[in-house]
Amino acid sequence: MVKQYGQADIDKADCIVVLSGDGMVLRAFHENYARNLPIFGMNRGVLGFLTNKYSKENLEERIQKASRVNFHPLRVIVEKRSGEILSDIAVNEVYLLRETHQSAKISITVDGILRMKELVCDGLISATSVGSTAYNYSASGPIIPPGSNLLAITPISPFRPRNWRGALLSSDVVLDFYINDNARRPVCAVADYVEFRQALKVRVFEDKNMTLTLLLDEDNSINEKVLGEQFAA
Repeated sequence: MVKQYGQADIDKADCIVVLSGDGMVLRAFHENYARNLPIFGMNRGVLGFLTNKYSKENLEERIQKASRVNFHPLRVIVEKRSGEILSDIAVNEVYLLRETHQSAKISITVDGILRMKELVCDGLISATSVGSTAYNYSASGPIIPPGSNLLAITPISPFRPRNWRGALLSSDVVLDFYINDNARRPVCAVADYVEFRQALKVRVFEDKNMTLTLLLDEDNSINEKVLGEQFAA
């Protein structure tokens, strides 16, 4: 592909072409969001939900004709037990996961109001519409149609309250997750693939100051992809 189409320096590029699977598309967004470049992926992985079909032909024409899927990523701010505060973005999801054999104990506030005093679980997921068909869906969370301005909270193996199945919330909310008994029950926060261990407090919200762009072929629309997942046998 490089021999056929050439290769531009990243600081002079108009677009990033990713030849891999969804994981590499996420990595490309994380490593280049400051440049605000659209990403056109071609699947060389397994599922390739965020990618297009692989072909060596007509690449420049496909990019020019591609539909632009614009979306706001999640912003995660993590306060660690050490007092260190770190931040990153998430295209698919932010999830919390217990680090040891002990269940996690997590309090949940929405816009500063305590909504769940304590969730005892293996973890939980905050998913965007783009990422709702990934880890969120595997954990029995809802698929969110594109443009619905919603995000999902989905528990992972909840023990108390046992019958809680999560929530669908406006994408305007600010979520705060507090890790209870964190010395004995440590929790790792993950933004797509970026890990923050020994989390004490995790804030998640949609970063409306940032717009990312995914390029998809005209016959490969995000709406059709979502519908395909919803009605998959």
